[in-house]
Amino acid sequence: MWGSDRKLGHISSAVEQQLNSNCCHELNLYSKLLDSALISGDAPYAPWRYRYVCLGIFLCLTLIGWGGWVTSIDAGLAVPDWPTSFGSLDPIATGFEDPANPESAWWMHAPVLAEHGHRLLGAVVGLWAMGLFLWVLVAERRRGVRLLAAGVLMLVILQGVLGGLRVIRVSLDLAVLHALGAQLFFASVMAMAVVSSAGWVRALKPLDVPQALKRLSIVTALALFVQILLGALLRHPGDGVHLGFILTHAAGSVAVLVLIFMLCGRLRRHGMLVRWAWGMMGGVALQMILGIMALVVLVYEESVGARSVWQISLNLAHLVTGTLLMGGAAGTALQLMRRRK
Repeated sequence: MWGSDRKLGHISSAVEQQLNSNCCHELNLYSKLLDSALISGDAPYAPWRYRYVCLGIFLCLTLIGWGGWVTSIDAGLAVPDWPTSFGSLDPIATGFEDPANPESAWWMHAPVLAEHGHRLLGAVVGLWAMGLFLWVLVAERRRGVRLLAAGVLMLVILQGVLGGLRVIRVSLDLAVLHALGAQLFFASVMAMAVVSSAGWVRALKPLDVPQALKRLSIVTALALFVQILLGALLRHPGDGVHLGFILTHAAGSVAVLVLIFMLCGRLRRHGMLVRWAWGMMGGVALQMILGIMALVVLVYEESVGARSVWQISLNLAHLVTGTLLMGGAAGTALQLMRRRK
């Protein structure tokens, strides 16, 4: 019996070592691919392009926050058609008419202002993404950065189509996909900012990153994405707030909190990306406070059938902070995958 146990223990240890070896080999392969695609080509630092990407981060956050406003006031169908607006292709005048007040314009009605304003802001972000792609196509030598810029452009186009189909098909499932696509889009823009930064291009101080730290950064980013999915399901309820989603989202927030503090603690211990670590720790602390406050207000106002400005403001702050955390985790994982000897 004991001999069998020892054999099983040896077999288990051998399998574990093999799995760890395979995982490390794959991570090293991905790091090499990142190096060859995003670093090679002796690319100079382009400060104005980096500033342009940072402008895109601000525009994306504004667009995502505006989308959160649309969801919070149930204005997703305030403009019932797409790609037209009230039957008009004119994005400014639209075909909006109020029979009760012929002199009123679309921006005087909060639901229409929310939905049509979201479309207009999405068009602005689309133009920004097109400008970024053309700029990178002309001036960038790194093949991976050109592909990343193309991905940013394709994602914003996909987001526009998903948003339009959500209106045409009156689908809450498409609304959730639209919300998740926004997070992927923001993460791609954050990645674009990382690879356009002076620290990435000049690579003055390469770091020897432990494989466990790389894996932890990837797991943290994925956990944040799953948590945002749960939040989207909670914010697009259809028939009301579901207790199961609330409990699952709360449990997920604890798991994400533990992962982020583990990641940030190890980053500080190894002296890597310390500012990013402090930013994520501050962000997750703020996010927990906002989440608890938003949940308390949401449950109370659901019970009395009301919706206050306080609830909307907390939801928007919670959404934007979560988006920043998602972008920060993605940017951290990208830098750790690339920063090696």
